[in-house]
Amino acid sequence: MATLRLGDDAPDFTAQTTEGEISFHDWKGDGWAVLFSHPADFTPVCTTELGRVAALKDEWAQRNAKVLAVSVDGIDDHNAWKGDIEEVGGSAVDYPIVADGDRKVAELYDMIHPGEGDTSSVRSVFLIDPKGKVRLSLTYPKSVGRNFDEIVRALDALQVNDAGPFSTPADWKQGERVIVAPTVSTEDAREKFGEVDEVKPYLRYASAPN
Repeated sequence: MATLRLGDDAPDFTAQTTEGEISFHDWKGDGWAVLFSHPADFTPVCTTELGRVAALKDEWAQRNAKVLAVSVDGIDDHNAWKGDIEEVGGSAVDYPIVADGDRKVAELYDMIHPGEGDTSSVRSVFLIDPKGKVRLSLTYPKSVGRNFDEIVRALDALQVNDAGPFSTPADWKQGERVIVAPTVSTEDAREKFGEVDEVKPYLRYASAPN
């Protein structure tokens, strides 16, 4: 089982989901994808997580991102569980949940960690860009629910990175200043981006692009 690294092509797969059979790359299209796994249906942490993802529907749409959940449980369980998720989270689950009973997707994305105690998937997250590249990966233990506000924040940061020679500082949030890449001189940065605050010759801040 190969470990995916940042910049790798995200493996394609065909799978049954709560919204029918999908081919991952075709389903993702030319936008972003948030692929995330959870250990099992009808479990407490997972119920809160999938509910939170559903509540962020408008946030994903604003960022041209689709979300896809993965579990080793089956379609019937997924569909039965959706009612609980919607009741607890207060939002409709209108994204697909993969039924990965043969663990094909979990194996492709290294979501099974035997040291966690069984053959269900851990809490993995992959952000995949419009070109199909893995741009971010996170792995949480089964006992720790994810912070999906952070995942949205990271998606914002990646999209800013792609908009120019920019990176983002610690704790950056959408709308805050970004860092100009060291490959651009301060003089050129001021010509291109307007006001640039030079804290150090290698640390310059500019307004984030719209």
